[in-house]
Amino acid sequence: MSINSAMLAGASGMRANASALAAISDNISNVNTVGYKRVRNDFVSLLDAGAGSTSHSAGGVLAAHSQLISEQGAPQSSSVATHLAISGAGFFSVRSSSEIGAASDPLYFTRAGQFGPDQSGYLQNSAGFYLQGWPVNAAGQVTASPTDLGDLEPIRVSGVVGGASATTSVSLSANLRSSQPISAAAATYNAATNNMASGAVTADFQAPIQIYDSRGGLKTLTVSFLKQGPNAWHAEVHLPSSDVVSGGGLVNGQLATGIIRFTPFGQIDLATSTLPNSITISQNGAAAGPQWAAGLGLATQTIALDIDGSAAIGGLTSFDANSVLNDTETDGTAFGSLSSVEVGEDGSVNALFSNGQVRRIYQIPVATFDNPDSLLAEQKGVFRIGAETGELSLKSAGTLGAGDIRPRALESSTVDLAEEFSNLIITQRAYSASSKIITTADEMLDELIRLKR
Repeated sequence: MSINSAMLAGASGMRANASALAAISDNISNVNTVGYKRVRNDFVSLLDAGAGSTSHSAGGVLAAHSQLISEQGAPQSSSVATHLAISGAGFFSVRSSSEIGAASDPLYFTRAGQFGPDQSGYLQNSAGFYLQGWPVNAAGQVTASPTDLGDLEPIRVSGVVGGASATTSVSLSANLRSSQPISAAAATYNAATNNMASGAVTADFQAPIQIYDSRGGLKTLTVSFLKQGPNAWHAEVHLPSSDVVSGGGLVNGQLATGIIRFTPFGQIDLATSTLPNSITISQNGAAAGPQWAAGLGLATQTIALDIDGSAAIGGLTSFDANSVLNDTETDGTAFGSLSSVEVGEDGSVNALFSNGQVRRIYQIPVATFDNPDSLLAEQKGVFRIGAETGELSLKSAGTLGAGDIRPRALESSTVDLAEEFSNLIITQRAYSASSKIITTADEMLDELIRLKR
């Protein structure tokens, strides 16, 4: 009977609009939820009587809801270094536990990137899910397979051991006065028996340079110069004899000896100079040349010596001006402890140490899908793979369609309050109108029943 179907259609309209109200309520209540994806209401007619029918039987309406997962919210800045947002397609991979390799802990995906270290140093968002990443080797390279989900690990940013780095290069910028008188000691100078490293011969000029050994200890490397003749100087590179056991023809802490010659225009003449451009201090007992003293326990260290300015600063010159050390440049650092953690736009998680060292410790992959809108929503703002989601791909940020990772930022909710309040009014009116269908059909049935009285 058409009146009965009308009443049922009114009831279905009330049910559908009540369901729509629930979805709108969820949207409004999550207007400030990081990474929240709004739910859209769609209404589907349950019956179409077709053209030419002499009567119509109302079928009512069904409410269908879809979460717009691929829709992106606006980024908002944050002062927390480990707060992350994705600019573009993709999701963070997370698990509910920080345990590595737990088979019972499924992989979820989220855009809620308010990560911070828990009490053990693992990055966890406010919903309690742990950020997963690829570990890197000692050289900072990712060795994990992007197709093997078992290679993902919870990212831990505490307990990172600091370190030191030995000096591997020294650059020297100095002027040796061309009119420097030849010292009387030059006549008896001998690098092996009567030299500057021992103090037996007074150098015309010395350049002290601070370097670091393999344990981050500070050593003073000295380059000493003695005028030999026109445009020519004896040179010795040496450390205190207490630090170095000399060998290979070197004595008194010497690391290298030779002659430096200059052109008539004051520029260094490398073709005729004999001072080596590289020095090696071997681990004690490892080689015949200069070695670290046995009590120091230091590793072999090779230092490139730049005296012509080809690697960095100006190099050695010989002009008629005072002998002066203009500048020195060295690498290497003392021991440093972990001071902070930063994330790059490529997803690299970098540990910053107090000595200025930066070490890459993890790589955050971005998970992409063929059909992200078919992901299945779970509690606390995470999603899992559904039947129609398509293939999961883990990629480096900013490559092959994956979005960039934005550090110190969070993705806002995609809810538009103005739109939701408009939908709220429309839904309220539709619900009220559906209730009128029921009361009207009831009155018509009452009229029909009264015909028999």
